[in-house]
Amino acid sequence: MGRKILTVAPVLHNENQPQRTCIGCRKKGSRSELLRLVTAGGGSSAVVVDERRRMAGRGAWLHPSETCLALAVKRRAFGRALPGAAGTADVERRITAGTQAVDTPVAAAKTVQPESGSEN
Repeated sequence: MGRKILTVAPVLHNENQPQRTCIGCRKKGSRSELLRLVTAGGGSSAVVVDERRRMAGRGAWLHPSETCLALAVKRRAFGRALPGAAGTADVERRITAGTQAVDTPVAAAKTVQPESGSEN
């Protein structure tokens, strides 16, 4: 009798990561390089930054640079990428403030209690 050989999926490297297109400069980049934008929902047409990349709904991607933001505004890309989107104040604040929200040190993060059964 023959044995079935199971293959293991190869480890993904940066070149194999899914690519997203910036709505400003139209260049491709990995998810980790770009900000995910969504409409706030709940009747609001404001565009917000999805820091955890988990919010529901259609998303658009933008490099966190003032140049790409200016290009996206000039090209009216927010309205095309996110139908019904109007206000971009949250995105503008996030980009002009820099990457402080992303670069918070791990030590400053809130400590989480271990799950039951995972104690030593």
